[in-house]
Amino acid sequence: MDNVNPRQNLILEKTFEFSLNIIKVHRFLTEDKREFVMSKQLLRSATSIGANCEEAGSAQSHRDFIAKMSISLKEAKESRYWIRLLLKSKFLSNKDILEECVTIIKILTKILITAKENENK
Repeated sequence: MDNVNPRQNLILEKTFEFSLNIIKVHRFLTEDKREFVMSKQLLRSATSIGANCEEAGSAQSHRDFIAKMSISLKEAKESRYWIRLLLKSKFLSNKDILEECVTIIKILTKILITAKENENK
C-alpha cells in the first residue's frame, strides 16, 4: 500500500491478529464438535473486517475508502454480537477476544469520523 497513514497500519495489524485469534477460537469450538453455527458466523464476519480494511487501502476514491471501512465496521459489530453470544452461552469464557473486537470497533469508528470530516473539506 502506498500512502498509508499510521492509523491505517494500526488497524491492518490489529485486524490481522484478530483474524488469527478468531481462527483459533473457531478451531477450539469445532474440534470436539462443541459448536458449529455461531463459530462459523464469527469466522466469516471477523475475517472480513481485515479483508475490507486491506481493500480500503486500494480504494479508487475517497468515497470508496469510506465504503470499505464502513463495511469493516459493520463486520466488526457483527463479530462483537457473535462473541457476546458465545460468551453468554458459555461456549467461550475468556473475554479478551471481546475486548480486542471492541478496540477494533473504536479504531474503525475514529478512522471513519476522520475520513468523513475530510470528505467535507
